[in-house]
Amino acid sequence: MAECFLHVRLGLLLQPITIIGGGLTGLSLAIALRKNGIPVILHEAGIYPRHRVCGEFISGILQKTLNALGIADLFHDCRYHTDFTWFSANQLLRQSLLPTPALGISRYVLDDRLQKLATDLGVEIKTRSRQKPDPGKAGLIWTAGRKPVKGEWLGLKAHLRDLDTSQHLEMHNGPFGYLGIAPIEDGLSNVCGLFKIDRTISQTHQNLLVAYLSKNGNTHLAKKFKTATWRENSFTAVAGFELGRQIPTPGILSLGDSYAIIPPYTGNGMTMAFQSAEIALPHLLTFSRNQTPWSTTCAKIEKKIHEKFHTRLTASKFLHPFLLQPKARTFLKHLPLRPILKLVR
Repeated sequence: MAECFLHVRLGLLLQPITIIGGGLTGLSLAIALRKNGIPVILHEAGIYPRHRVCGEFISGILQKTLNALGIADLFHDCRYHTDFTWFSANQLLRQSLLPTPALGISRYVLDDRLQKLATDLGVEIKTRSRQKPDPGKAGLIWTAGRKPVKGEWLGLKAHLRDLDTSQHLEMHNGPFGYLGIAPIEDGLSNVCGLFKIDRTISQTHQNLLVAYLSKNGNTHLAKKFKTATWRENSFTAVAGFELGRQIPTPGILSLGDSYAIIPPYTGNGMTMAFQSAEIALPHLLTFSRNQTPWSTTCAKIEKKIHEKFHTRLTASKFLHPFLLQPKARTFLKHLPLRPILKLVR
């Protein structure tokens, strides 16, 4: 399908949508657009399925969002997490119930399900396709994730078996970062950490994750990792990024992580990806049906995105550095959970 192609449906000339980036935002948006008869081309730099650095639990998502995007059925067999445990170094701080269950599913499975559904619906997916921004191009959406910068953070992720944890959500923090554990499918647990980069650590692959845990004071957990079974090829790492609002590219409509990366401790990253697609959908439909010009469409979406995410991004930015301080132990042990979650979700 040529990008300039105008698709005829019910007597209307439909403007096609081009999406750069085939993660959660790009795929779910493509699915929702195709369910409304809009022609979609999606470019993905990688292939499916693949592992991504991600907490792999979805917290605070509403059923109406999944229904609006037409993807609710893809979560039929996911894990439901009802409580979490928080540790600081090796000290147990608290065990609490979540206000609403969090959904546990790996990106390896979820991305693959999404891309198969998108393909079945007629989305033209081009893998191994790296694209450059084309500012001002009508119908072009950028959902290609983080924008590379010289950031101070390193993200590490892997799937482990025989970890001997509580089988619920766990968070382990320390002075240099934190790591979450989320049970997923097939008896596996996703372990995903965010740490301040330390260039004196020379280990590689899974030993790198163990080294960062040890440096962070999570020595008991590091020992468990050494004896656990690591899922082959599941270890991934990403560096060179900053949290919060990403540097905007003028003339480009950015959604999902391309718009902002919320600190992982909030458990809200995957939810924001789907919410971004939900917010953009009705405005893209009116554009594609030639009812709204592209510049107006972008302005409306950007305004709605800002209104939806501004409070949680501001609150999480304020809380994030505090979690790495020793005095955070008392705070984490006694903080009222529901008010905090309302701020960051």
